[in-house]
Amino acid sequence: MKILIKNARIVNENKIVENDLLIENDLIKKIGQNIDAADADRVIDAAGKYLLPGVIDDQVHFREPGLTHKGDIESESRAAVAGGVTSFIEQPNTVPNAVTQDLLEDKYQIAAQKSFANYSFMMGGTNDNLEEVLKTNPRNVAGIKLFLGSSTGNMLVDNPETLESIFSKTKMLIAVHCEDEATIRKNTEMYREQYGDDIPMEYHHLIRSEAACYISSSKAVELAEKTGARLHVFHVSTAKETSLFRNDMPLSEKKITAEVCVHHLTFTNKDYETKGTLIKWNPAVKTRADRQGLWDALLDDRIDVIATDHAPHTLEEKQNVYTKAPSGGPLVQHSMPVMLENFRSGKISIEKIVEKMCHNPAILFRIEKRGFIREGYKADLVLVDDQSEWTVAKDNLLYKCGWSPLEGMKLHSKVTHTFVNGNLAYENGEVKTEKFGERLLFEV
Repeated sequence: MKILIKNARIVNENKIVENDLLIENDLIKKIGQNIDAADADRVIDAAGKYLLPGVIDDQVHFREPGLTHKGDIESESRAAVAGGVTSFIEQPNTVPNAVTQDLLEDKYQIAAQKSFANYSFMMGGTNDNLEEVLKTNPRNVAGIKLFLGSSTGNMLVDNPETLESIFSKTKMLIAVHCEDEATIRKNTEMYREQYGDDIPMEYHHLIRSEAACYISSSKAVELAEKTGARLHVFHVSTAKETSLFRNDMPLSEKKITAEVCVHHLTFTNKDYETKGTLIKWNPAVKTRADRQGLWDALLDDRIDVIATDHAPHTLEEKQNVYTKAPSGGPLVQHSMPVMLENFRSGKISIEKIVEKMCHNPAILFRIEKRGFIREGYKADLVLVDDQSEWTVAKDNLLYKCGWSPLEGMKLHSKVTHTFVNGNLAYENGEVKTEKFGERLLFEV
């Protein structure tokens, strides 16, 4: 199959160039001016539209196996391709937790049948599975995930000797959720004494506080520096934490890196008044000053990657009282359109968005032949119309959970086409029925 995209504004490697692009089978065959349409099976006129590499979301929770009433690989990957996300890295806190090689491989087998997007799954570390962790194949698994805070029950890794062993012995990237458990427990009890289980949401960012985040992330960075481990700190949420990261070397040379999520760039604690538990995340959405600090660090390259931490729950679950309402929300369908609103307002360039959402995840995880628009690379591509106004509403959501914290938000950029491995997976509001996702491979 040959598809020719004509007259696109191609955003790639810090440039915007109007060009044609020819897809042949699963690869980008040719980029250039006036490519002959004669032997193409299909021609798409992209005049006025941006052509971007497919988004690589390095942190999602698609809830399969074991939690499929909230979401599953099929439903959430469908939402992903509709939002221009062509590859995802999914986390191990499913049921059962992906903490043995057999359980991890089970998830790959499910995705091979069900995923619309390209996929990888992280191996989960616990206090007592070091032997299994060290069996992980760096060629076809993205990395090791450690929870250093109680976001997920029995996956909390809090044994210092275990942590040091994992950091010392694995050559793979270690991704961490950093919140200090003792601080969170102490803060929770303080507010519970006053309010019982129905703690007002406005205190969430004071319970899962700046101190809880910084204590944990600074320890992780210190341990990585001591052991030489490759450390990636997920969902940085405070301005203070950004001081832990560097911008004086290329990303390919960094051993300690950081991610920020769309919700921490979008909301502040003031939004708890109207959004309530719909924007209850761990780590918490914090203050306006924190949000600004995250933006500053993103723009000056102390923060390397933008992701979603997409984590659906049912509306019924979210409507529980504070201590029983789970943290997390669905975002993967809207991450690129939301970031393009920030481009529209002048907060960030479209080239920088592509760097942080497409190029950098590929560099950081060493993903083979993806994340860039280059001849010979996999044709994971997204066409975007930045002059198309629409509103996030229940009737245009593809999440299995059926709600979004962004409902009512007006957006001005719309994904019109998504290509996964050279196949048109999404076109003008319709996800194709065929699934084209492949297992991601990593350079070792």
